[in-house]
Amino acid sequence: MDWKLLWQIFWLFAKVAMFSWGGGPASLGLMQREAVAAGWLTPDEFADGVALSNAMPGPTAPQASGFVGYKLAGWPGALMAISGTVVPATLSMLLLLTVFFTFIDNMYVKAAITGIRPFVVGLLAWTAYQMAFTIFGLKQGLGQSVVQGWDKWLVAAGVFALLTSTSISPIWLVVATAVIGLIFYR
Repeated sequence: MDWKLLWQIFWLFAKVAMFSWGGGPASLGLMQREAVAAGWLTPDEFADGVALSNAMPGPTAPQASGFVGYKLAGWPGALMAISGTVVPATLSMLLLLTVFFTFIDNMYVKAAITGIRPFVVGLLAWTAYQMAFTIFGLKQGLGQSVVQGWDKWLVAAGVFALLTSTSISPIWLVVATAVIGLIFYR
């Protein structure tokens, strides 16, 4: 067992968890950037891990980190990646909760939170852009991407439209898009 690699896996995902704002989905962009920069996987492989993570119940970030950890070092790698994603952030949150509720009505705390909210939206938009860049092949240009990947654009637009205009559960859309994948992408 390569303990050095296991520690590197834990540390990378602990850093991502501690420096990501906006929760699990918002951490995916930073997670991708760090894991790809470390040479652990390609953007396409990361997109596969996120797709798999979103198709499963539970929080996406620990599942995506577990995907990377497993690819690198099997079950020990997955456990270290998930631990790095969950343990430091959970301990920090428990500590911050005690402080936050002491100062919840403080005008400076309220102002800081008001400032952070649009940042989280921007971070989520950037994460979506990064994922779209990989999934839709945007490096070849938007027009070429739409021509060659019209089917993926159609699925994404359909899911977006259904989620914004109906009360359908995303669970059914995961099942439906998995079936579409099985039929058309084998």
